Amino acid sequence: MGNVTGNTELVEVVLPGKVEPEGLQFRRRGIPVAGEGQVVVRVEATGVSFAEQQMRRGRYYDQPPFPFVPGYDLVGTVLTTGPGVAPDLAGRRVAALVKVGGWASHVVLDAADAVEVPAGVDAAEAETLVVNGITAWQMLHRRARVRSGGTILVHGANGGVGTVLVQLARAAGLKVIGTASARHHDALRELGVTPVDYRTEDVPARVRALAPGGVDAVFDHVGGRSVIDSWRLLAPGGTLVSYGSAATRDDTGSKQWPVLKILGRVWLWNALPNSRHAYFFNVWAGRALGKDRFRARLSSDLTEVFRALQRGEVTARIAARMPLTDVAEAMRLAESGTVAGKVVLIPQDQD
Repeated sequence: MGNVTGNTELVEVVLPGKVEPEGLQFRRRGIPVAGEGQVVVRVEATGVSFAEQQMRRGRYYDQPPFPFVPGYDLVGTVLTTGPGVAPDLAGRRVAALVKVGGWASHVVLDAADAVEVPAGVDAAEAETLVVNGITAWQMLHRRARVRSGGTILVHGANGGVGTVLVQLARAAGLKVIGTASARHHDALRELGVTPVDYRTEDVPARVRALAPGGVDAVFDHVGGRSVIDSWRLLAPGGTLVSYGSAATRDDTGSKQWPVLKILGRVWLWNALPNSRHAYFFNVWAGRALGKDRFRARLSSDLTEVFRALQRGEVTARIAARMPLTDVAEAMRLAESGTVAGKVVLIPQDQD
């Protein structure tokens, strides 16, 4: 079994139920041993995603039962390797998509789920591109597949996924219209995006003025009424990719219903006799392909995103780097809607 030196205690954040950020708890225990085909990773960076904001409210579509350790993705160094894993993997920096469990100082992974991070890429920068980068890459290149020269609309263009998506789109030769509040417009213009203020402008009218023939793809994380407007803005042959229901984050009632309504609309639209297409994107849906194929595709796509970072086509937008011990403050900051980029948690700032 391979290993590198590290701390002797695991620290993790527990979400005990529907609580305010200050209700998050810390738990300490011994570092687990890597089993067959597994590795133990010393986490260097994890982050606050929209998923955790929904989970805290019990509003995530695929809500885990309380209590659990949140944390959708992570980047860290392999501390130890279990039987059946190449010992020389120890000491390498890897990234992983885990859905839950990332808010910890150490995490046990199947070695097959670890994607190597290129040398010279900072852990926090890499972390901003794991779930956000995979989501953006797969929606753009595996779902929408817009040809160079096409025009797309990205809702929440300043958000975690949106920021990566617009940069990947510009690198692919696409024109991008992006919705965001006014304070983010200058930053979007620097990325080559035409910004639209969703708070003060009539978004459908503004987009029609910018793209009279319709847009080739819309990427919509808002849900609700926005999905219908997005569908109507498509050009013939265009693609709608819906990937969330952010508009319902603070609602009560069924957490499944907002997504089920979108899925129903997607089914109906695709059944209509027209040349447009609609998808509801879920990064985990690819598991239906089989575990090995899902892992291979995820690894390939994340590697492409890291290469785009190295080429300077994508920048890692870090809103703040905060110790894991400040997780309550970090969650409030992420939920405030005042920051651009991702709030990154650094477990190793702890004793």
